[in-house]
Amino acid sequence: MRFFRNPTYKFMEVRKAAFLISGALVLVSIISLILHGGPRYSVDFRGGTFMEVRFEDKVDPEKSLNINIGKVRQVFDEFGLGSAEIKHYGSLQEISIRADITENTDEIFHDLVKKLSEDFPEYNVIEMRKETVGPKVGKELVVAAVLAILWATVFILIYIMWRFELRFGIGAVVATIHDVVVTIGIFSLLNIEISIAIVAALLTIVGYSLNDTIVVFDRIRENFKTLKREAFDYTSMINRSINETLSRTIITSGTTLLVVVVLYFFGGEVLKDFSFALICGILIGTYSSIFVASPILVEFEFRKKTS
Repeated sequence: MRFFRNPTYKFMEVRKAAFLISGALVLVSIISLILHGGPRYSVDFRGGTFMEVRFEDKVDPEKSLNINIGKVRQVFDEFGLGSAEIKHYGSLQEISIRADITENTDEIFHDLVKKLSEDFPEYNVIEMRKETVGPKVGKELVVAAVLAILWATVFILIYIMWRFELRFGIGAVVATIHDVVVTIGIFSLLNIEISIAIVAALLTIVGYSLNDTIVVFDRIRENFKTLKREAFDYTSMINRSINETLSRTIITSGTTLLVVVVLYFFGGEVLKDFSFALICGILIGTYSSIFVASPILVEFEFRKKTS
């Protein structure tokens, strides 16, 4: 199956514009992170308690409800937790609570559920789940997450240097860092929390972007071997290689993106941020394999000739 019949797009002719776009995206991401004081970490990292509560109608449990969040917050104000994040979670019958407390949580939230039952007598108030993470554990998870991404990047560089050349490794690593930074920047701009699931998505993005980049690099290496005894233009050879893998890139990225989009809309609240991170990563990763990683090879070649 092919979407393109012998495409001849000149991707490298717009590489400087692509560098400017990528630079602007990275710059905006960094500025957003600085203004927000870094990523907005979830309870998983900063420490605190997450609880999910379900309000069931006593007459018809499946009845669609619309719980008054303001009234729920008043109950939390009475317990000194007015700053807790309270919002609908998955459906109008369920709410999630994120509070920056780690001590006596069982007693506090037991009393909270009891108070909610008293203030909402028409509903069965059910505690669906509760998770508590201490601040020390949260800091350890932040360090572990950063190290996981850094080590992944280092091994990518080593692997591609071994399989290809140093410039290929640098191109892949720059593209990977670009993908991760821009994705985190989007989360910062939208004020979305970074959770363990998002870190997993970021590592998935690293692998996905790398795979797409290696497919292009492999074709570049094959064409280089085929044309090395002939007079050829390096930029044209890069364009040719990208065009030859374009159908594969579109099919792979498109089918994966379709699945993740469905997951985003129908996978529930728990998977919403995870799938959104993957959507961003797939789009950015596909872009970077063509307009970031490959143009770096061209720039290396030009500098090699002029030196």
